[in-house]
Formats: sequence, structure tokens, C-alpha cells
Amino acid sequence: MPELPPLSLYIHIPWCVQKCPYCDFNSHALKGEVPHNEYVQHLLNDLERDVPLTAGREVRTVFIGGGTPSLLSSEAMHMLMDGVRARVPLSPSAEITMEANPGTVEADRFSGYQRAGINRISIGVQSFSPEKLTRLGRIHGPEEARRAAQLASGLGLRSFNLDLMHGLPDQSLDEALDDLRQAIALNPPHLSWYQLTIEPNTLFASRPPVLPDDDALWDIFEQGHQLLTAAGYQQYETSAYAKPGYRCEHNLNYWRFGDYLGIGCGAHGKLTQPDGRIVRTVKTRHPRGFMAGNYLDKQHEVAQEDKPFEFFMNRFRLLEAAPRADFSRYTGLDEQAIRPQMDKALAAEYVVERADAWQITEKGKLFLNSLLELFM
Repeated sequence: MPELPPLSLYIHIPWCVQKCPYCDFNSHALKGEVPHNEYVQHLLNDLERDVPLTAGREVRTVFIGGGTPSLLSSEAMHMLMDGVRARVPLSPSAEITMEANPGTVEADRFSGYQRAGINRISIGVQSFSPEKLTRLGRIHGPEEARRAAQLASGLGLRSFNLDLMHGLPDQSLDEALDDLRQAIALNPPHLSWYQLTIEPNTLFASRPPVLPDDDALWDIFEQGHQLLTAAGYQQYETSAYAKPGYRCEHNLNYWRFGDYLGIGCGAHGKLTQPDGRIVRTVKTRHPRGFMAGNYLDKQHEVAQEDKPFEFFMNRFRLLEAAPRADFSRYTGLDEQAIRPQMDKALAAEYVVERADAWQITEKGKLFLNSLLELFM
């Protein structure tokens, strides 16, 4: 039987002031007021129904994402976190993250969230260029982004993160590096630095902007990576950089093939059962259906033959070595089940093997899709 992995909780708040043209997340432009208390009550009902799938485990991390969770009042956040604690054992040292947009951040609200138990805030800055922010459909300016970061810094939270994008429409190398320098100057313990990609079913997909070519993107990544490293940030995942001791524990649990409850509109869950089955859940996407009490959209068990791909798809995004024991521990499969595929990965120099771990190589990072296809 596999060992039950650490358990996290993801909570989805589906509303935004307006939908950004690049966004393919489950977010809905707000019409009227946020139904604060009503939605929180539905979230707690949804959580209650999923509790039997947790085998009584303690929740070690919580992540409140969206949409724009900072549209939720601090009173509603209190009600939510009190309700979570009443339904699942929450670790006293749990990392509790909330996403926030600089345009919806107010000082009194931030400290209210902190009193509710939020100890890490992730601020969606994306760029410090007014022109680029307009192109991205953002409702904040550079000053609001700086103010939000200073606010988070002054609260004495456990940590805060700035989300930044590169490879923006018509972005030059100098513009991308200038964004990064301005972010570094705010001294966040954690920086998420994503490349903009055009996703299907977005406004950008129907009217694609001109993005930097592959050579320009490589220059941006290479020089940006050097800037971040020189400023004391360590890359630990494809798009994640942190000062020592400040990695995002919630995301680490995803990438290490940990378990997570997903509650709220469109949220996904992965829950290992004591008998070794891995259950995946998907919640109803639209707020209207969800708030009618129809929480669960789909639920299925992960087939034995799909477990290796799912394990490595997560694990090889991390730059740290993957303990070999974790494969059997979290999938319930013997390592011999993937021996032929792993031998091919070793022969292709995508991975190196030690007595206790597998480590993805530089070549493996470059050809990650080819590496993962071996395990499909």
C-alpha cells in the first residue's frame, strides 16, 4: 500500500473586476456585488462533502486563488478560515497563501486578512510598465503594485510573492529586465517569473499580439535568470525563484505529487485513499451551478498505467532531485514498472540516476515534453 502523501487545500474564488485577455483560469467578470457570505457557505459545504476522502489527515498548506480572492471582504475571509478549521485539522504551522491584485488591495483589508490567518500573500503585478499593463488588460498601475508590495512587506507576514510575466507583446530585452529590476528592488522573499503564452479560448487567442521570437525569449530568460541569481534568488521550479527558506510550500506539495482538496468553482483535487486508489475531483465551473449546490462535476480514479506519467509530470518540473523511494511510496507501484522508460531517459541524458534519487539534467529541462512522453 502507498503511504498517504501530505495534504493541502486549494480554495477558488471565481470573480474578477474584468477578465484579462491572456487569462484561461476559471474567472468571471463581476456583475454587481460579490456574494461574500453566501459563497463562503457553499465553499464550506463543498469542503464538508470532501472530508471523507482525506482519511483524517492534517492540512499542511492552504492556497486561496482565483479570480481575485482579494475581492472577498476580510469578514468573509474570517468566516471561511474559521469554517475550514472547524472541518479539517489545520496544522498550527500551516502556510496560508492568498492571491491579491494590486488594484483591489487596501491596507485595512490586508491586515484583516492577516487576522483571519493569511500569512503569505501573492501579488499579481505582471509588469511595471503602464503601457504593458494596459495591453494585458490589468486594472492597476505601477504605483499601486509598489504600494501593495510595500504593504505586504510591512505587515510582517511569513512571506509574500510577486507574480511577474515576461515575453509580453512587443517587449524588448531592456523592458523585460527593467520589470525584473523593479520587482527585485521591492525585495520580495519569492518571485514567480512566467513567460506569457497564448492559451486557447482567450481574447489573445482570437486576436494574437506580436510576441518576442524564440531567440529574444531565450536572451530574456538567460539574462533575467542571472539578475535573479545575483540578487540572491534560487530557481527551484521552471517559473519560481525564492530567497533561501522562502519556497512556496503549497506549490512544492503539488510538484512532489502530494494530495490536495480542491473546493470552489472549477477547483481540482487529488486524494490518495488508504487502499492505494488515487481519486481526482473536479468541481462545477460556473458560479451559478456551484451556488445552486451542485458542487461536484467529475470524479475518477487514476488508472494504474497513468500513475507514472502523473508522478513525473509533477516531479520533473522541480529542479531538486526526486527521491526514488517517493515513486513507490506515492504511486504504490514497484520501480520495475518504469525501468524500461527510465533506462531510455538515462540513455537520452534527460536524467541522471543515483542510488537514492533521479535528477533532471539541463538537457532534460530543455526537452521536458520528450522526457515526459516516455512515461505516457
